[in-house]
Amino acid sequence: MRHWFKDGVFRAVLRNAGYLGSTKLVGALFGLVSLACASHALDPAVFGMLMIVHAYAVGANGIAKFQSWQVIIRYGAPALQKGDRKPARDAIRLAFGLDILSGLVGMAAAMAALFWLAPTLHIDADHFGLTLFYCTLVPTMAAATPTGVMRLLDRFDLIAKQGLATPLLRATGAGISYIFHLGFPGFVVAWYIADIVGDLTLWGLAVRELKRHDMLDALRPGLFGAARRLPDAWSFVWSTNIATSLSSAWGPVSNLIVGGVLGPAAAGLYGIAATLLDSASKPADLLTKGFYPEIMRLDPSSKHPWKLALRTGALAGGLGIVVVGLIFLGGKPLIGLFGHKYLPAYGLLSLMMFALMVSMASAPLQSLLYMVGRQRAALVAQAAATIFYLAALAVLSHLFGLTGSGSAYVLGNAALAVFMLIPVMASYHGRHRYALAGDAKL
Repeated sequence: MRHWFKDGVFRAVLRNAGYLGSTKLVGALFGLVSLACASHALDPAVFGMLMIVHAYAVGANGIAKFQSWQVIIRYGAPALQKGDRKPARDAIRLAFGLDILSGLVGMAAAMAALFWLAPTLHIDADHFGLTLFYCTLVPTMAAATPTGVMRLLDRFDLIAKQGLATPLLRATGAGISYIFHLGFPGFVVAWYIADIVGDLTLWGLAVRELKRHDMLDALRPGLFGAARRLPDAWSFVWSTNIATSLSSAWGPVSNLIVGGVLGPAAAGLYGIAATLLDSASKPADLLTKGFYPEIMRLDPSSKHPWKLALRTGALAGGLGIVVVGLIFLGGKPLIGLFGHKYLPAYGLLSLMMFALMVSMASAPLQSLLYMVGRQRAALVAQAAATIFYLAALAVLSHLFGLTGSGSAYVLGNAALAVFMLIPVMASYHGRHRYALAGDAKL
């Protein structure tokens, strides 16, 4: 591995991941504090309802959200590398327009669907109003433009600092709700304020950076005009958006399915296990976020980006093995912080954790497909894995309870890795067909 660190791009990936990881650990601890306060203050059924309310809005965001930050990186990174700001401006305008449209449509659709889905999700009249109110978060949740701007301008350090805002505010609000016995409404409001303030903070940082680079005029939203000036823009937008939205929706939709099949108390246990696994998988997520902008500047016909992906995946997979060991040793005491009534979640966690090694090692695969312009192959792989996973989750949860839910999680992640690996291997063997990344995209 000593030879790996001679690669400047690999060092840049680790540097960017290091910026993000420097605050993610602290953020994860604040997240655990929030959940611990809520789990101690609320009984399991009401705590599960809190998980369902949050998961509903996050799930609506995951389905409606355009992954506009990928558009910014796809067209903006190679252009800025050449000193051309026009494609970068058009990409930001397109991304901003997509964010506004998807956010408003997503909020309206989530509110309308709630009247139909509430009985299925066990949301009664006492909790319906707050769930409807929580849906107003969707427009700010759906905005990926500021994240794309910060990654484009290589300000991962500021993204890292902003990443503390939401978990810190959520932990503070949860602590206040716990101390003053504000009950379910207090925790919902605490979650709401933390999310919206965190989102607006990122917007403020993005505006400041665009102003510093004399690109503030890029924040004029546009759709068709901007897209016409970006080659193959709509194909990229729709393919990557649907694929990434499916991926983002796995967690919240899983909570909703488990809650619908097994009830709110089971959804609470599943929510705890899924939250801990999400925190544990952050190293791979951070490496991927640092990896994607860097390979978009490389030549896909060379071996460099493919070796970079192999090294990044190997490092992430190694971290996954370490994380599984840590969960095995410390998972039960950690769940005990939520209260003894939630200890059954450890059995679920000890089953689901084996998916970490696979998901973390395969994290760079989707970015490779985007690099070579095979976003539709990534979409097909993601859609097939999602259908397989959600079907398995519903069936196995019904047949085997929470043990079936955990088994479906492992099988779903394994299926996604295999479905992504097949087109990546085909692209690698045919890599000489691809032009220089910057020339192919612009």
